[in-house]
Amino acid sequence: MLDEALRADAAGRLRAAERDRAPIEPLTDTYPDIDVVDAYEIQLANIRGRLAAGARVYGHKVGLSSPVMQRMMGVDEPDYGHLLDEMVLSQDEPIKAGRYCYPRIEVEIGYVLGASLPGEGCTEEDVLAATEYVVPSIELIDSRIRDWRIRLADTIADNASSAGVILGDARVNPKGMDLADIEAVLYSGDTEIARGNTSAVLGNPTTAVAWLARKVASFGVKLEAGHVILPGSCTRAVDVRPGDVFRAEFAGLGSVSARFE
Repeated sequence: MLDEALRADAAGRLRAAERDRAPIEPLTDTYPDIDVVDAYEIQLANIRGRLAAGARVYGHKVGLSSPVMQRMMGVDEPDYGHLLDEMVLSQDEPIKAGRYCYPRIEVEIGYVLGASLPGEGCTEEDVLAATEYVVPSIELIDSRIRDWRIRLADTIADNASSAGVILGDARVNPKGMDLADIEAVLYSGDTEIARGNTSAVLGNPTTAVAWLARKVASFGVKLEAGHVILPGSCTRAVDVRPGDVFRAEFAGLGSVSARFE
């Protein structure tokens, strides 16, 4: 475990890396004693700083929600990060790829809460009752760690590699859908480049949202009405380059697009 001075130093390194688009060496190399609690406290320190500067919480995201990614990281549960209003991107405007270090996109459904979720003891039933609608979404992820050489503490401290979120136009009542079995296809131009199913997200993305509500409660955080929750990707992550145009189509849920310059 790190002391407060080392946590502050790590947080400062990540802030500078994001601001200057200058990736740093893995925190797990620089601070060999860093653990998961340190990593979440480093994440929260930087989020508090951004909120103090005027940002607001837009929602949260779940990472490492697939068994494959958990095995890769040697963990048995997901992680989470914050989504801020300044991270919201539009389908209608090009996204500057040069703003990021190593941008990638992931395809997932988004839950928009109409009521706040309980923390400890939150269930899938609680999530469905509180969800006003679900939306097609693309998450933009990035790593401020050089060459994505991340281990668990690196990505948690780096706000779970969060960078942006794009929502599609559809708004669908979740009560009429099987959220655990939605096919999703990602296109680059007219070419299919990835395909997946929401069952890849802990078997059911609603399970991931319930996990998140319980997890953040231990850090004094609550998933509130109006928040957008991204439960995890149902396809592999895809690298982004200037000029790329992507479209993700979800069976029964519509589509969402993103273009980069």
